[in-house]
Amino acid sequence: MAQYESNVKHVPYSQEQVYNKLSDLNHLSSLRDRMDLIKEKLDGKLEDMSFDTDSLTLKVQGISLTLRIIEREAPKCIKFEGANSPIPMNLWIQMLPVGATEAKLKVTIRAEVNMFMKAMVAKPLQEGVEKLADMLAMIPYNN
Repeated sequence: MAQYESNVKHVPYSQEQVYNKLSDLNHLSSLRDRMDLIKEKLDGKLEDMSFDTDSLTLKVQGISLTLRIIEREAPKCIKFEGANSPIPMNLWIQMLPVGATEAKLKVTIRAEVNMFMKAMVAKPLQEGVEKLADMLAMIPYNN
């Protein structure tokens, strides 16, 4: 089992605003309008993104990955499980309050990979978890 964590990101919104937006993935529809900017920020690696209330599907460099919410712990954590994933994995987003109008968040991925695979996937997974955290820090959580 390998674990990859993003750096802590600060967002200028309350913990509740961040949790409320991310706990129902339909709220991410505003990202669809900003898709070109997001692709640019992610160096063109993200090709497509779709979502419903409980799942998010990303197409990155020709590989589709679906993440389904398996647990919500209001207002501090949302846990996902990989579906149709090339490797068994879990992802969670942790949110902590900094003040009434600021929160910090961190993204963690835990993947079941053998030692051979670990050498191949370590860098892409670490980069992926960091880019996802960056993307989450850019979202406007007030609407």
